[in-house]
Amino acid sequence: MSSTNQAVNADRFAEFRALHQTGAPLLLPNAWDHASAAALVERGFPAIGTTSLGVAIAAGKPDGVGGTREETVRLGVGIARLPVPVSIDIEGGFAERPEDVAALGVELVRAGVAGVNIEDGRADGTLTDADHQVAVIAAVKAAAPTLFVNARTDTYWAGGPTASLDETVRRIRAYRAAGADGVFVPGIQDEAAIETLVGATDAPLNILYSPTGLSRARLAKLGVRRISTGSLLFRVAVQSAVDLAWAVAHDEAAGPAGAPTYAQAQAMSEVYRGD
Repeated sequence: MSSTNQAVNADRFAEFRALHQTGAPLLLPNAWDHASAAALVERGFPAIGTTSLGVAIAAGKPDGVGGTREETVRLGVGIARLPVPVSIDIEGGFAERPEDVAALGVELVRAGVAGVNIEDGRADGTLTDADHQVAVIAAVKAAAPTLFVNARTDTYWAGGPTASLDETVRRIRAYRAAGADGVFVPGIQDEAAIETLVGATDAPLNILYSPTGLSRARLAKLGVRRISTGSLLFRVAVQSAVDLAWAVAHDEAAGPAGAPTYAQAQAMSEVYRGD
């Protein structure tokens, strides 16, 4: 990477990191393609994430099994042109060897990506060995220091009602010690547990938004620094499209107000970072 590109990515990393440190918690909406990312930027969101489920299902592939590296990189390279920091969900890294995951991190940094989300959950519902995940995180940060690594632990996804708070604390501390810039615990909405996690590490805590869970304001009071929408936007978009098609077929609606025009949609492909 040229010195110019290194400086640019360092600026994007610093910008993204700052969004986790000041003001209200960063609300990170998760896009699944260039159009959804560009539309979110146009609406004014200061940073964009991606959803691995949205990327996978849009490609006709299952999520969480490591089969969408090509689609994920292509999306990351494309939306890195947008004028805000972007973070890419890379599932478990699309590889077992830490050095291979690190190579992916370098590839994304060269494209201008500011961060990645990397998880320790496996497709069979189990968790990756914590020591192995530590080695992966350390390798990524060593190879790509200007990449914001959001280390996700799926202890609550895998454990369900019997999830161990102690194990969650152990993992987020280990991931932070390995160099993770942020930690992510999806599936948790218990206030006392969230307060414990906030106090267990100096890394920004990321919580997955739930329509039936805690509000952004309440999560802010608990000390949460980042709130992700996960696959929710993708799932709602699919349902909304199907509902509209059904309504039109049954003469129940002519179309939603405020939808982008053809020209506005076409312009989404022209949004780019001008540096």
